[in-house]
Amino acid sequence: MEIVKPFVKWAGGKSSLIPQITKYFPLELKNNQIEKYVEPFVGGGAVLIDILQKYDIKQAYAFDINKDLINCYNVIKYKVEDLIQKLEKKEKEFLALCIDERQKYFYDIRTKYNSYFLNAELDAERASEFIFLNRTCFNGLYRVNKSGKFNVPFGKYKNPTICDSRNLRNLSILFKNTIFKYGDYKESESLIDENTFVYFDPPYRPLSVTSGFTSYTKEDFNDENQKELAKYYNKLNVKNAKLMLSNSNPKNTDENDDFFENIYKGFNINEVSAKRMINSNAKGRGEISELLITNYKEQLEWNSQTNFIIQMKQEALA
Repeated sequence: MEIVKPFVKWAGGKSSLIPQITKYFPLELKNNQIEKYVEPFVGGGAVLIDILQKYDIKQAYAFDINKDLINCYNVIKYKVEDLIQKLEKKEKEFLALCIDERQKYFYDIRTKYNSYFLNAELDAERASEFIFLNRTCFNGLYRVNKSGKFNVPFGKYKNPTICDSRNLRNLSILFKNTIFKYGDYKESESLIDENTFVYFDPPYRPLSVTSGFTSYTKEDFNDENQKELAKYYNKLNVKNAKLMLSNSNPKNTDENDDFFENIYKGFNINEVSAKRMINSNAKGRGEISELLITNYKEQLEWNSQTNFIIQMKQEALA
């Protein structure tokens, strides 16, 4: 199968970080000793999709509290042809219009999308509206107001790809052994055991704002929520599951901020470089440090030790 990619653009999505994140995957996953994967905050699904393509995962579970997002995943899994038909229609109609007409088309879809909430277990039309808005709104940002209404404005793209039918069909095949569930991250507990790899990508803790940067965050996840998640992480650690968690690095703006060192004391805290992808000011899209927290020995360190041993053996034979 050709390389498969996420079907939505997502704030905090991990597509650009995949090469760095995979270096920290547990050795047991790379050796196909782990057959179950759980992602309690699936979001755009970049890590899930990467793992399903590379490793011998027998069963995967993905959770999110965004009901419409989970609907999209399940529609892609079970009703992909219906979804493609609806997206192709929207794409054809939209691209045939001039910019002013496109803008009206976008807001008409947005108004319709906001006029009702998801009721059916599988709603292909709702999924097509979700993907259309994501592909044509400003910066591909998903944001709702306090009433749960999508409120991102129109994005003036020349030729946006609204229906990538080949990728959607490949995703449908890839998701055959994945169960997508609408729900809180804690609902994953009963599925996790010592043969499970769990990757957490929660809403990031906001950075203090300094010149050139804006807060890098997802809404409604405060410090108390972060502490609760850390307790859950510790609970799963007792189960001997392999755990990895991403979050912002507060030391980008305050070198004395030890928040994550305190709540994840005793675990491995690694730094990776990331670029801000969603920022209205292009000058604010610089590199920052993010954290990867694991409950197992870092794969990079293992590789370094292995390479050192190989080099020593080679020198001894020379």
